[in-house]
Amino acid sequence: MITLSAFQSIAFCEAFRRLAPLRAAELGCAAEAVLDGGLQVVARLRAGEVFDLVIMARDTLVQLEAEGIIAAGSRVDLAVSPIAVAVRAGAPRPTLRDGGDLRAALLAARGVAISTGPSGVHLRTVFERLGIVAELEPRLKVVVGEPAAAPVARGEVDLCFQQLSELLPVPGIDILGPLPDDVQKLTVFSAGVHARTPHPEQARAFARALGSTASAAVIRESGMQPLGAGT
Repeated sequence: MITLSAFQSIAFCEAFRRLAPLRAAELGCAAEAVLDGGLQVVARLRAGEVFDLVIMARDTLVQLEAEGIIAAGSRVDLAVSPIAVAVRAGAPRPTLRDGGDLRAALLAARGVAISTGPSGVHLRTVFERLGIVAELEPRLKVVVGEPAAAPVARGEVDLCFQQLSELLPVPGIDILGPLPDDVQKLTVFSAGVHARTPHPEQARAFARALGSTASAAVIRESGMQPLGAGT
């Protein structure tokens, strides 16, 4: 039996963990996740590592397709993900109605954690827009190798920001909800087939199955909005 490797950043991994056995069994194969941070995924692919599928932010997959790493026309959009905010379980919950509230919460925090992925990239632009880069930089923790919520759960920082789907599985935190609309960025996560996979047809079929209506409920439960037709 073929085992397909799905190289991915963390955002879709909880949905993948639940969906992979179901969709793979329907196709008569197996599938396993290989996880790394978003920047590391791109670096490893550009260094020549080969996997059957790649699952990550759509904009990055489009770039990798332009570079010939992802097979042309193989991309399947899976889900839309919001960025969310969390504090340590039981900690005071700041009001976050808009960017002004967010600015006040950031300036009051002992420390703030972000990731190296799309959420972290976006938050840096938000900090610039709010005019607090200089004040925040000494208290900013860029987390690599674990969820951005981990230092919050340990009490090392007060606030963290990451894709909602990445915060939901982390114990020891309270999720305040998504970023306010005026500073939110929704990210589309997609699956693409590696141009050098030895199993192109099976990989394409599996990507389509992940994005099908049959996968919608699990994707929604993982904190994302499914993009399968009819969902």
